[in-house]
Parts: sequence; structure tokens; C-alpha cells
Amino acid sequence: MIIDCHGHYTTEPEGLKIFRQAQIAWYENPVGSAPVLGTISDDEIRESIENNQLKALKERGADMTIFSPRASGMAHHIGDEKVSKEWTRINNDLIHRVVSLFPENFIGVCQLPQSPGVPIANSIRELERCVNELGVVGCNLNPDPSGGHWNGPPLTDKAWYPLFEKLVELEVPAMIHVSGSCNENFHATGAHYINADTTAFMQFIQGDLFADFPDLKLIIPHGGGAVPYHWGRYRGLADMMKKPLLTEHVMKNVFFDTCVYHQPGIDLLFRVIDIENILFASEMFGAVKGVDPESGHHFDDTKRYIEHLALSDQQRGLVYEGNARRVYPRLDRALRGRGL
Repeated sequence: MIIDCHGHYTTEPEGLKIFRQAQIAWYENPVGSAPVLGTISDDEIRESIENNQLKALKERGADMTIFSPRASGMAHHIGDEKVSKEWTRINNDLIHRVVSLFPENFIGVCQLPQSPGVPIANSIRELERCVNELGVVGCNLNPDPSGGHWNGPPLTDKAWYPLFEKLVELEVPAMIHVSGSCNENFHATGAHYINADTTAFMQFIQGDLFADFPDLKLIIPHGGGAVPYHWGRYRGLADMMKKPLLTEHVMKNVFFDTCVYHQPGIDLLFRVIDIENILFASEMFGAVKGVDPESGHHFDDTKRYIEHLALSDQQRGLVYEGNARRVYPRLDRALRGRGL
């Protein structure tokens, strides 16, 4: 089985986009009644998935996507806590509808109703709802709800601990994933995303988060940002800080995905990072949707890169399936319940 651990609903029905525009406009100028999401039919959802993610999933030879709302659409910097809670609930419910219509190919991950300056504990109720009522197997955690200004505490700060305690209790991993950038210095997918991946890893080195949460599992997407490329730098910094080896200090709890869109990058990722810390993913459809003129294939068809690696069947099985089932125990139980 081939499990893609990183997929977003970037082909949402038009009604969702119309509502979001109205929601933001009403927040900025609350005249009249607050907007209400119009009816989105099952047929609209089927069309949005069958002609896009599901079609590509089958064409590229994968079986299942761990599916979450559009990352850039979370936009925690827009509106206030009430706006974020409403928007988050709507998106999570929509993911649940996708999974209900295509249970063999999609399983849900939720976004959290974060807002700048609002305690992360306020997001726990929605996480519990999504896990206990909607059957999600993970969540996306935004380390920078400000949208590129980074004015909140690092992930190792105790301000985040209420959420981490709940993640461990629920056996739910979090993917560290920022949203859109409202800072013109940082292109959202080309800079802000990669900056966040790299920043989160450095925070984990500086802190001692996993001494307090040895069972916490966190996924850093986009191949770990700049981390694999600068692995010697991070090993050296850890040594200078008198931290344990990265294999003990961080990498028992942190995992990278394969959302790296060229062969040399994938080659490097697998040379540097232990194979048990790598989960197959494509971020389909996400930051890069075009066809690579050098190869003639889509940039985000990452399975092609994996197939070019000299891996044993056992190693390939870990990357494609085994690691995801270990990191997402609720996914593993769901698959076992189907005899898989």
C-alpha cells in the first residue's frame, strides 16, 4: 500500500470560496447579517475530487492520501478567534465529507482554529471534536499564526504544552505547517513554508521538548525545509549547545516527508536522514502544480523520484506505508479494521 501523508483540499467547491470572501468582508465591515455557507452538494464534492486528486492519485500509483484543508487557506492571521473557529469548523467538516464519500482513498487531518495571541488551549475542543466525531488521524499545527511576522513563542515554549499533552493523549501527530504569508518579504510557498520548516527544527534543537513529551510525534513537511541540506550545521550547533546527538535529541520524535520536487533533492534527503524518519508525500495539489520541462512529468509526482532510489523492498515499504502507520496510529487502526 502507498500512503501519501500530505495532501490538501485545494480544489474546493466554489461555494466555499464565496463564503470565505463574504466572511472576511463582513468581519471588516459588519453591516447586516453575518454570511452563511451555502449548500455544497455531494455531487460538487465528488466532481472536485474525482477530476483532480483522486484521478492523479490513481494515475501516479498511490492508494491513499492523508487529507487536510488547504494550508494557505487556514489564514490564521485573518479575522479574530470567532472567525477562525467558524472557518476551521467548516473546513474540517468538508474534509470529513470528502472522506465519507471516498473512504478507500482519503483519511482526514484537521486544521486548528488558531489566532495570533490566543492561547493554543483554545484549539483543543475542535481537535477533540475532529478526532472523536470526525475520525481524523492527525492535525496541522501552525507555528506562526501571525502569517510571517513570528511574534509568538517558539514551539518549545510551555505555552504550547496544553496542545502537546492532548496530542499525546489522543495519539495524534501534528504536521508543522504554516499558512499564508502577509509579510511581503516572504513568498508563501517559496519562502515562508521552507522558513517555517527550518525554524521549527532549530527550535527543537534549542529546547528540550521531547524530554517532556517522549511520545509526541511531529512531521516537518517539504522534506524538512533546509535541514537535510545543512545537516552538518545542525549537528554542529547541537554539539556547541551541549545537546545530545540529534538522533536522540530530536529524531525519535520528528519526521520529514518527501515533498521535494527534483531527483537530486530526494537523493540527498535519503542519504542524510534515516529511512525510518521519512514518510512518502507529494502535497498534491499544493505549491507546485506544473510539468517539469526537464523530465516531462509533474514536479509533484514524487513517487517517480522514490522509484529511482536504490532501496530494498523493506525500505520502500517503510517509506510508502510502514512509517506512516507507525506515526499515525489511528490510521493504522483504521486500516487494520478494514483488514489491511
